[in-house]
Amino acid sequence: MALSQILHSSTSCSSPVIPQFHCPKPTCSISDQRRRRPPSLQCTHRANFRNSDDIVELPLFPLPLVLFPGAILPLQVFEFRYRMMMNTLLHTDLRFGVIYTDAAMGTTDVGCVGEVIKHERLFDDRFFLICKGQERFRVTKLIRMKPYLVAEVVWLEDRPSSAAQGLDALANEVEMNMKDVIRLSNRLNGKPEKQAQDLRRNQFPTPFSFFVGSTFEGAPWEQQALLELEDTATRLQREKEILRNTLNYLSAAAAVKDVFQS
Repeated sequence: MALSQILHSSTSCSSPVIPQFHCPKPTCSISDQRRRRPPSLQCTHRANFRNSDDIVELPLFPLPLVLFPGAILPLQVFEFRYRMMMNTLLHTDLRFGVIYTDAAMGTTDVGCVGEVIKHERLFDDRFFLICKGQERFRVTKLIRMKPYLVAEVVWLEDRPSSAAQGLDALANEVEMNMKDVIRLSNRLNGKPEKQAQDLRRNQFPTPFSFFVGSTFEGAPWEQQALLELEDTATRLQREKEILRNTLNYLSAAAAVKDVFQS
């Protein structure tokens, strides 16, 4: 049985908030997303989270969002099984797997580890959490489904790029496109068209590509496709295309607005 079928009814979650700008419907296809058939779990210690060839056990938290490495994820945990999971994690390594799920797409088998960096336990045993995205993983086997999901996973890392020398220039192009999108979005929303600040902040191309993907909040299918890519150059190129499409859309909208205002 596929992971998406097994988890169809296991997707209740909190209400996360990630402050990013939205883009119109992008044109990238996600038809190349790979589906594996997982089936079994428990939590391993942090020292075991390094080798990409390792197979480890990880508790899973299906959510209607895509978490990227480096991204911050606020969560409110109220469902009993996930409160149980958090009680266990608070005494171990504070890490769990976030996997994207929705009614149309089902549940994916590639996700990102969320590490609890701050938490507050409420009087009724609910939790407020601040989590940070860490390693990416692929589910290979479900170990158990109750009281919460646990799976065997393998780690995903970007392969060394044949275009490594051009990655920095490509990342700079993506940053400029992001700045243009922010500028035009501000204009359409009646805000000052000031130049966006430094978005890259001296990040290397790979972490920057994850940051860019995390901002496509309104397009989770696109985000999932970007998360699954294992080549930084390909990810940056797709992000550049999405931003260019967004920029064309915003430019047309701004032109129409100017016509009606004149």
